[in-house]
Amino acid sequence: MDWKIGLPANKRQPFAVMLILVSLLPASWSCGVYSFSGSAYPHIKSIAIPLFDDRTAEFGVRENLTNALVEAFTRDNTLRIADRRNADAILEGVLMKVEDRAGAYNRQEQVDEIQVFLTVRLTYRDVKKRKIIWEDTITQFGTYTPGGGEKSTREDAINEAIAKIADEVLNRTVSGW
Repeated sequence: MDWKIGLPANKRQPFAVMLILVSLLPASWSCGVYSFSGSAYPHIKSIAIPLFDDRTAEFGVRENLTNALVEAFTRDNTLRIADRRNADAILEGVLMKVEDRAGAYNRQEQVDEIQVFLTVRLTYRDVKKRKIIWEDTITQFGTYTPGGGEKSTREDAINEAIAKIADEVLNRTVSGW
């Protein structure tokens, strides 16, 4: 069986080689495009997270929130934690509100669960280019059972809300990496 595609015999072999090479080109492009440093901000390699400001009367929450964010970024290891003078980016925050709300009632119309909401205003800034990358207000909550139970303390609920905020901020900050 002779393979004829309308070309003279002396042109068939180079044409076949070229056809094979052209079909392999897209596969080689996909290997060269991917990079671990494919961020929209490749120059940002470190972040500073100074102690958040506090507009509440809650003792210790801003410290715990700041520490949770530092720990989350340290575990993630996409951005290195640095001091303010040496960082490529800075994450600043203000603890705006800590609010308790009834979350669930029992049949006797007594509160079975209380939700503690934390509201934080955040600004993520590119220090080198002197621009704001994003700023937002984030609210998360944790729950506890008054009078005992699995989640028995208000502090447990606050820590749950802090963990949720830390995860959300980390994901938003390093998305696209």
